[in-house]
Amino acid sequence: MQYRILGRSGLKVSVLTMGTFTFGGSGPFAMVGQQGVPEARRLVDICIDAGVNLFDTANMYSTGLAEEILGEVLEGRRDDVLITSKARMRTGTGPNDEGLSRHHLIRECERSLKRLRTDHIDIYYTHEWDGVTPVEEKLAALDTLVQQGKVRYIGCSNYSGWHIMKSLAVSDRDRRPRFVTQQIHYTLEAREAEYELLPISVDQGLGVLVWSPLAAGLLSGKHRRGVATPEGTRQFAGWTEPPIRDIEKLWNIVDVLVSIGDSRSVSAAQIALAWLLTRPSVSSLVFGGRTEAQFRDNFAAVSLELTAEEIAQLNEVSRIPLIYPYWHQRNFATERFSPADLALHEDFALK
Repeated sequence: MQYRILGRSGLKVSVLTMGTFTFGGSGPFAMVGQQGVPEARRLVDICIDAGVNLFDTANMYSTGLAEEILGEVLEGRRDDVLITSKARMRTGTGPNDEGLSRHHLIRECERSLKRLRTDHIDIYYTHEWDGVTPVEEKLAALDTLVQQGKVRYIGCSNYSGWHIMKSLAVSDRDRRPRFVTQQIHYTLEAREAEYELLPISVDQGLGVLVWSPLAAGLLSGKHRRGVATPEGTRQFAGWTEPPIRDIEKLWNIVDVLVSIGDSRSVSAAQIALAWLLTRPSVSSLVFGGRTEAQFRDNFAAVSLELTAEEIAQLNEVSRIPLIYPYWHQRNFATERFSPADLALHEDFALK
Protein backbone atom coordinates (compact mmCIF):
# COMPACT_ATOMS: atom_id res chain seq x y z
CA MET A 1 0.00 0.00 0.00
CA GLN A 2 1.08 3.58 -0.63
CA TYR A 3 0.25 6.55 1.60
CA ARG A 4 -0.11 10.22 0.79
CA ILE A 5 -0.29 13.35 2.95
CA LEU A 6 -3.86 14.67 2.97
CA GLY A 7 -3.81 18.25 1.72
CA ARG A 8 -1.93 20.62 4.03
CA SER A 9 -2.53 18.43 7.07
CA GLY A 10 0.02 16.09 8.60
CA LEU A 11 -2.28 13.09 8.14
CA LYS A 12 -1.17 10.16 5.98
CA VAL A 13 -3.92 8.23 4.22
CA SER A 14 -3.77 5.10 2.12
CA VAL A 15 -4.28 5.74 -1.60
CA LEU A 16 -7.23 3.37 -1.43
CA THR A 17 -10.09 3.99 0.99
CA MET A 18 -12.72 1.39 1.78
CA GLY A 19 -16.23 2.71 1.20
CA THR A 20 -19.20 1.31 3.12
CA PHE A 21 -21.93 2.28 0.67
CA THR A 22 -22.82 -1.41 0.34
CA PHE A 23 -23.17 -2.05 4.08
CA GLY A 24 -26.69 -2.66 5.36
CA GLY A 25 -28.80 -2.58 2.20
CA SER A 26 -31.67 -0.61 3.74
CA GLY A 27 -34.17 1.04 1.39
CA PRO A 28 -32.81 2.07 -2.02
CA PHE A 29 -29.28 1.12 -0.93
CA ALA A 30 -30.30 -2.52 -1.42
CA MET A 31 -29.73 -1.96 -5.16
CA VAL A 32 -26.04 -1.42 -4.43
CA GLY A 33 -25.34 -4.04 -1.76
CA GLN A 34 -26.73 -5.71 1.33
CA GLN A 35 -23.66 -6.70 3.33
CA GLY A 36 -24.26 -7.59 6.95
CA VAL A 37 -21.71 -7.86 9.73
CA PRO A 38 -20.08 -11.18 8.65
CA GLU A 39 -19.57 -10.06 5.05
CA ALA A 40 -18.44 -6.59 6.10
CA ARG A 41 -15.98 -8.03 8.60
CA ARG A 42 -14.38 -10.24 5.97
CA LEU A 43 -13.91 -7.34 3.55
CA VAL A 44 -12.65 -4.96 6.23
CA ASP A 45 -10.16 -7.62 7.32
CA ILE A 46 -8.66 -8.00 3.85
CA CYS A 47 -8.50 -4.20 3.48
CA ILE A 48 -6.60 -3.83 6.75
CA ASP A 49 -4.31 -6.70 5.76
CA ALA A 50 -3.60 -4.88 2.48
CA GLY A 51 -2.66 -1.69 4.35
CA VAL A 52 -5.84 0.33 3.90
CA ASN A 53 -6.06 2.74 6.84
CA LEU A 54 -9.08 4.85 5.86
CA PHE A 55 -12.73 3.80 6.03
CA ASP A 56 -15.47 6.00 4.62
CA THR A 57 -19.11 6.10 5.64
CA ALA A 58 -22.01 8.55 6.10
CA ASN A 59 -24.94 8.98 8.43
CA MET A 60 -27.44 8.50 5.60
CA TYR A 61 -26.03 5.24 4.18
CA SER A 62 -28.82 2.76 4.85
CA THR A 63 -30.17 5.30 7.37
CA GLY A 64 -27.29 4.79 9.78
CA LEU A 65 -26.99 1.03 9.45
CA ALA A 66 -23.71 1.29 7.52
CA GLU A 67 -22.17 3.22 10.41
CA GLU A 68 -23.47 0.67 12.91
CA ILE A 69 -21.94 -2.21 10.96
CA LEU A 70 -18.62 -0.45 10.53
CA GLY A 71 -18.52 0.41 14.22
CA GLU A 72 -19.14 -3.20 15.21
CA VAL A 73 -16.58 -4.57 12.76
CA LEU A 74 -13.84 -2.14 13.84
CA GLU A 75 -14.40 -2.56 17.59
CA GLY A 76 -11.11 -3.38 19.28
CA ARG A 77 -8.99 -1.94 16.49
CA ARG A 78 -10.50 1.50 16.09
CA ASP A 79 -7.28 3.27 17.06
CA ASP A 80 -5.38 1.55 14.24
CA VAL A 81 -7.47 3.10 11.44
CA LEU A 82 -9.07 6.35 10.33
CA ILE A 83 -12.82 6.86 9.91
CA THR A 84 -14.63 9.46 7.87
CA SER A 85 -18.32 10.24 8.03
CA LYS A 86 -20.66 12.90 6.67
CA ALA A 87 -23.78 14.91 7.44
CA ARG A 88 -26.16 17.12 5.48
CA MET A 89 -28.61 14.75 3.75
CA ARG A 90 -32.11 14.12 5.06
CA THR A 91 -32.26 11.57 7.88
CA GLY A 92 -35.89 11.94 8.96
CA THR A 93 -39.16 13.67 8.23
CA GLY A 94 -38.74 16.67 10.51
CA PRO A 95 -37.99 20.21 9.31
CA ASN A 96 -34.49 20.11 10.84
CA ASP A 97 -33.62 16.58 9.71
CA GLU A 98 -31.38 17.87 6.92
CA GLY A 99 -28.96 20.68 6.21
CA LEU A 100 -25.86 22.17 7.82
CA SER A 101 -27.40 24.12 10.68
CA ARG A 102 -25.63 24.03 14.03
CA HIS A 103 -28.57 21.98 15.32
CA HIS A 104 -28.35 19.35 12.60
CA LEU A 105 -24.55 19.08 12.35
CA ILE A 106 -23.89 18.67 16.08
CA ARG A 107 -26.82 16.31 16.58
CA GLU A 108 -25.86 14.12 13.63
CA CYS A 109 -22.22 13.98 14.65
CA GLU A 110 -23.16 12.78 18.11
CA ARG A 111 -25.49 10.15 16.63
CA SER A 112 -22.75 8.99 14.26
CA LEU A 113 -20.28 8.67 17.13
CA LYS A 114 -22.68 6.36 18.97
CA ARG A 115 -23.29 4.20 15.91
CA LEU A 116 -19.58 4.02 15.15
CA ARG A 117 -18.74 3.14 18.79
CA THR A 118 -16.01 5.76 18.90
CA ASP A 119 -15.29 9.07 20.60
CA HIS A 120 -14.10 10.87 17.48
CA ILE A 121 -14.41 10.98 13.70
CA ASP A 122 -11.11 11.55 11.92
CA ILE A 123 -12.51 13.40 8.90
CA TYR A 124 -16.02 14.85 9.02
CA TYR A 125 -17.53 15.98 5.73
CA THR A 126 -20.34 18.33 4.93
CA HIS A 127 -21.96 15.95 2.46
CA GLU A 128 -23.52 18.59 0.21
CA TRP A 129 -23.88 22.36 -0.02
CA ASP A 130 -26.62 24.01 2.02
CA GLY A 131 -27.56 27.36 0.51
CA VAL A 132 -29.93 28.24 3.37
CA THR A 133 -27.62 27.94 6.37
CA PRO A 134 -25.08 30.79 6.64
CA VAL A 135 -21.53 29.59 6.01
CA GLU A 136 -20.53 31.22 9.30
CA GLU A 137 -22.98 29.02 11.21
CA LYS A 138 -21.81 25.84 9.52
CA LEU A 139 -18.14 26.54 10.17
CA ALA A 140 -18.77 27.60 13.77
CA ALA A 141 -20.56 24.30 14.40
CA LEU A 142 -17.68 22.34 12.87
CA ASP A 143 -15.22 24.36 14.96
CA THR A 144 -17.21 23.40 18.07
CA LEU A 145 -16.94 19.73 17.18
CA VAL A 146 -13.19 20.07 16.59
CA GLN A 147 -12.68 21.93 19.88
CA GLN A 148 -14.65 19.22 21.71
CA GLY A 149 -12.39 16.54 20.23
CA LYS A 150 -15.28 14.84 18.43
CA VAL A 151 -13.83 15.65 15.00
CA ARG A 152 -10.15 15.79 14.01
CA TYR A 153 -10.33 17.24 10.47
CA ILE A 154 -13.11 18.69 8.33
CA GLY A 155 -13.85 18.40 4.63
CA CYS A 156 -16.55 19.03 2.07
CA SER A 157 -18.16 16.89 -0.59
CA ASN A 158 -20.02 17.69 -3.80
CA TYR A 159 -19.33 21.43 -3.56
CA SER A 160 -18.89 23.73 -6.54
CA GLY A 161 -15.82 25.93 -6.84
CA TRP A 162 -17.42 29.05 -5.38
CA HIS A 163 -18.91 27.05 -2.50
CA ILE A 164 -15.43 25.88 -1.52
CA MET A 165 -13.78 29.28 -1.89
CA LYS A 166 -16.50 31.03 0.10
CA SER A 167 -16.11 28.49 2.90
CA LEU A 168 -12.31 28.80 2.93
CA ALA A 169 -12.52 32.59 2.94
CA VAL A 170 -14.83 32.57 5.97
CA SER A 171 -12.59 30.05 7.74
CA ASP A 172 -9.56 32.29 7.21
CA ARG A 173 -11.44 35.48 8.18
CA ASP A 174 -12.98 34.01 11.33
CA ARG A 175 -9.98 31.84 12.24
CA ARG A 176 -11.97 28.65 11.99
CA PRO A 177 -10.61 25.24 10.94
CA ARG A 178 -10.25 24.96 7.16
CA PHE A 179 -11.33 22.10 4.97
CA VAL A 180 -8.31 19.84 4.47
CA THR A 181 -9.97 17.74 1.79
CA GLN A 182 -12.88 17.45 -0.55
CA GLN A 183 -14.55 14.25 -1.68
CA ILE A 184 -15.67 14.41 -5.30
CA HIS A 185 -16.83 12.32 -8.21
CA TYR A 186 -14.02 12.19 -10.75
CA THR A 187 -13.36 9.53 -13.39
CA LEU A 188 -12.16 9.17 -16.95
CA GLU A 189 -15.82 9.44 -17.94
CA ALA A 190 -16.52 12.46 -15.70
CA ARG A 191 -13.65 14.95 -15.76
CA GLU A 192 -15.64 18.11 -15.02
CA ALA A 193 -13.80 18.47 -11.71
CA GLU A 194 -10.81 19.65 -13.73
CA TYR A 195 -12.51 22.98 -14.52
CA GLU A 196 -12.50 24.25 -10.93
CA LEU A 197 -12.27 21.60 -8.22
CA LEU A 198 -8.80 20.22 -8.97
CA PRO A 199 -7.26 23.67 -9.57
CA ILE A 200 -8.72 24.83 -6.24
CA SER A 201 -7.26 21.77 -4.54
CA VAL A 202 -3.80 22.50 -5.94
CA ASP A 203 -4.00 26.20 -5.10
CA GLN A 204 -5.60 25.91 -1.64
CA GLY A 205 -3.90 22.72 -0.48
CA LEU A 206 -6.92 20.44 -0.33
CA GLY A 207 -6.54 16.70 -0.59
CA VAL A 208 -8.92 14.96 -2.97
CA LEU A 209 -10.79 11.76 -2.20
CA VAL A 210 -12.62 10.34 -5.20
CA TRP A 211 -15.96 8.61 -4.74
CA SER A 212 -17.13 5.99 -7.23
CA PRO A 213 -13.80 6.04 -9.12
CA LEU A 214 -15.07 3.35 -11.52
CA ALA A 215 -18.30 5.22 -12.28
CA ALA A 216 -20.37 2.68 -10.34
CA GLY A 217 -18.59 -0.17 -12.13
CA LEU A 218 -19.15 1.16 -15.65
CA LEU A 219 -15.36 1.49 -16.13
CA SER A 220 -14.56 -1.95 -14.72
CA GLY A 221 -14.65 -3.68 -18.11
CA LYS A 222 -17.73 -5.71 -17.22
CA HIS A 223 -20.00 -3.31 -19.11
CA ARG A 224 -19.35 -3.19 -22.85
CA ARG A 225 -20.78 -1.62 -25.95
CA GLY A 226 -23.76 -3.52 -27.37
CA VAL A 227 -23.85 -6.03 -24.50
CA ALA A 228 -26.80 -6.39 -22.13
CA THR A 229 -26.33 -4.96 -18.64
CA PRO A 230 -24.77 -7.76 -16.54
CA GLU A 231 -26.99 -9.29 -13.89
CA GLY A 232 -25.91 -8.64 -10.33
CA THR A 233 -24.73 -5.09 -11.08
CA ARG A 234 -26.26 -1.99 -9.54
CA GLN A 235 -27.31 -0.82 -13.01
CA PHE A 236 -29.22 -4.06 -13.53
CA ALA A 237 -30.99 -3.35 -10.22
CA GLY A 238 -32.00 0.11 -11.40
CA TRP A 239 -29.33 2.37 -9.87
CA THR A 240 -28.81 5.48 -12.03
CA GLU A 241 -25.91 7.37 -10.42
CA PRO A 242 -23.67 8.76 -11.83
CA PRO A 243 -25.53 10.00 -14.91
CA ILE A 244 -23.93 9.22 -18.26
CA ARG A 245 -24.48 12.09 -20.69
CA ASP A 246 -22.52 10.70 -23.65
CA ILE A 247 -22.89 6.93 -23.88
CA GLU A 248 -20.78 6.71 -27.04
CA LYS A 249 -17.89 8.46 -25.29
CA LEU A 250 -18.25 6.08 -22.34
CA TRP A 251 -17.85 3.05 -24.60
CA ASN A 252 -14.89 4.64 -26.37
CA ILE A 253 -13.21 5.08 -23.00
CA VAL A 254 -14.02 1.50 -22.00
CA ASP A 255 -12.55 0.25 -25.29
CA VAL A 256 -9.24 1.96 -24.53
CA LEU A 257 -9.24 0.74 -20.92
CA VAL A 258 -9.81 -2.83 -22.02
CA SER A 259 -7.18 -2.57 -24.76
CA ILE A 260 -4.51 -1.25 -22.40
CA GLY A 261 -5.54 -3.74 -19.71
CA ASP A 262 -5.29 -6.66 -22.12
CA SER A 263 -1.83 -5.52 -23.24
CA ARG A 264 -0.71 -5.43 -19.60
CA SER A 265 -2.63 -8.58 -18.56
CA VAL A 266 -4.56 -6.63 -15.96
CA SER A 267 -8.18 -5.56 -15.62
CA ALA A 268 -9.67 -2.42 -17.12
CA ALA A 269 -10.56 -1.39 -13.56
CA GLN A 270 -6.90 -1.34 -12.56
CA ILE A 271 -6.06 0.91 -15.50
CA ALA A 272 -8.87 3.34 -14.61
CA LEU A 273 -7.76 3.51 -10.96
CA ALA A 274 -4.08 3.86 -11.85
CA TRP A 275 -4.92 6.83 -14.11
CA LEU A 276 -6.74 8.60 -11.27
CA LEU A 277 -3.73 8.16 -9.00
CA THR A 278 -1.66 10.21 -11.46
CA ARG A 279 -3.99 13.23 -11.25
CA PRO A 280 -3.20 16.45 -9.33
CA SER A 281 -4.03 16.53 -5.59
CA VAL A 282 -5.67 13.09 -5.61
CA SER A 283 -4.98 11.56 -2.20
CA SER A 284 -7.16 8.46 -2.12
CA LEU A 285 -9.80 6.57 -4.09
CA VAL A 286 -12.92 5.46 -2.23
CA PHE A 287 -13.89 2.05 -3.52
CA GLY A 288 -16.31 -0.66 -2.52
CA GLY A 289 -17.48 -3.95 -3.89
CA ARG A 290 -19.48 -7.05 -3.27
CA THR A 291 -16.77 -9.71 -3.53
CA GLU A 292 -13.31 -10.35 -2.20
CA ALA A 293 -12.05 -10.73 -5.78
CA GLN A 294 -13.12 -7.16 -6.61
CA PHE A 295 -11.21 -5.80 -3.64
CA ARG A 296 -8.05 -7.73 -4.43
CA ASP A 297 -8.17 -6.62 -8.06
CA ASN A 298 -8.40 -2.98 -6.93
CA PHE A 299 -5.46 -3.41 -4.56
CA ALA A 300 -3.27 -4.33 -7.53
CA ALA A 301 -3.85 -0.91 -9.10
CA VAL A 302 -1.67 0.69 -6.43
CA SER A 303 1.54 -0.76 -7.87
CA LEU A 304 0.55 -0.32 -11.52
CA GLU A 305 2.53 2.43 -13.26
CA LEU A 306 1.13 3.63 -16.55
CA THR A 307 3.47 4.70 -19.33
CA ALA A 308 3.36 8.21 -20.76
CA GLU A 309 1.92 6.76 -23.95
CA GLU A 310 -0.86 4.95 -22.07
CA ILE A 311 -1.74 8.11 -20.13
CA ALA A 312 -1.83 10.06 -23.39
CA GLN A 313 -4.22 7.49 -24.89
CA LEU A 314 -6.54 7.74 -21.91
CA ASN A 315 -6.41 11.54 -21.90
CA GLU A 316 -7.17 11.72 -25.60
CA VAL A 317 -10.28 9.56 -25.44
CA SER A 318 -11.65 11.22 -22.30
CA ARG A 319 -10.58 14.87 -22.60
CA ILE A 320 -13.21 17.49 -21.78
CA PRO A 321 -13.74 20.57 -23.97
CA LEU A 322 -12.25 23.90 -22.95
CA ILE A 323 -15.34 25.93 -22.12
CA TYR A 324 -15.10 29.70 -21.58
CA PRO A 325 -13.00 31.26 -20.10
CA TYR A 326 -10.56 28.37 -20.37
CA TRP A 327 -10.27 28.40 -24.17
CA HIS A 328 -9.42 32.09 -23.96
CA GLN A 329 -6.78 31.41 -21.32
CA ARG A 330 -5.39 28.63 -23.48
CA ASN A 331 -4.99 31.07 -26.36
CA PHE A 332 -3.38 33.93 -24.42
CA ALA A 333 -2.17 32.94 -20.94
CA THR A 334 -0.19 29.68 -21.24
CA GLU A 335 3.19 31.31 -20.53
CA ARG A 336 1.96 32.44 -17.12
CA PHE A 337 0.04 29.35 -15.97
CA SER A 338 0.47 28.27 -12.35
CA PRO A 339 0.46 24.64 -11.19
CA ALA A 340 -3.23 25.15 -10.35
CA ASP A 341 -3.98 26.26 -13.92
CA LEU A 342 -2.18 23.21 -15.25
CA ALA A 343 -4.51 20.90 -13.33
CA LEU A 344 -6.88 21.61 -16.22
CA HIS A 345 -4.65 22.83 -19.02
CA GLU A 346 -1.66 20.48 -18.89
CA ASP A 347 -3.23 17.87 -21.17
CA PHE A 348 -3.86 20.58 -23.76
CA ALA A 349 -0.55 22.36 -23.27
CA LEU A 350 1.38 19.15 -23.93
CA LYS A 351 -0.50 18.17 -27.10
